[in-house]
Amino acid sequence: MPSKKHNQKSNFSATSEPQETINQTSKELIFVVQKHAASHLHYDFRLEMDGVLKSWAIPKGPSMNPEEKRLAIMVEDHPYSYKDFEGTIPEGNYGAGAVIVWDNGTYILADEQNNDNIETILKSDLQKGHLSFILKGKKLKGEFTLVKLKTKKENTWLLIKKRDQFAIERDILEDNNSVISNLTLELLKSKS
Repeated sequence: MPSKKHNQKSNFSATSEPQETINQTSKELIFVVQKHAASHLHYDFRLEMDGVLKSWAIPKGPSMNPEEKRLAIMVEDHPYSYKDFEGTIPEGNYGAGAVIVWDNGTYILADEQNNDNIETILKSDLQKGHLSFILKGKKLKGEFTLVKLKTKKENTWLLIKKRDQFAIERDILEDNNSVISNLTLELLKSKS
């Protein structure tokens, strides 16, 4: 499975992170954004695709402002079961630091007529380096695009909010609580 890399980097006897499991695909695909205080604070943007979570690290976090294009570094796939993970990855482990689920929900293709073939189209669009989708999250809503940059680094993308009725100029990152536990990273760290 594609998330094998993540499983190889993690020490599951020392962390409460979930191991790889395969999602029995439902009709709706999920997305999750995890706020991760690793060596550098960042947001992990994950899209369910092909039974795993395709993942991008977004150093400045996502934005609901179409004027703000956000760098997104594609990282290894994560297991589907990672979608609900909150906790602290112990020091000395890959990705050590506190993690909360900052946002989650479902998503569809921006071209809604093609959602019957969503998995096939997503794989093709990922290969082409251009994904357009509509997020139905608790914080992130509306149309977004992930565009692969033509640079020497193959994993460099941009996450761009499209202009629609959900676009706002306010910094959505000010809402820093988990959508699962309502904890902030600071509160989670103090409980560890």
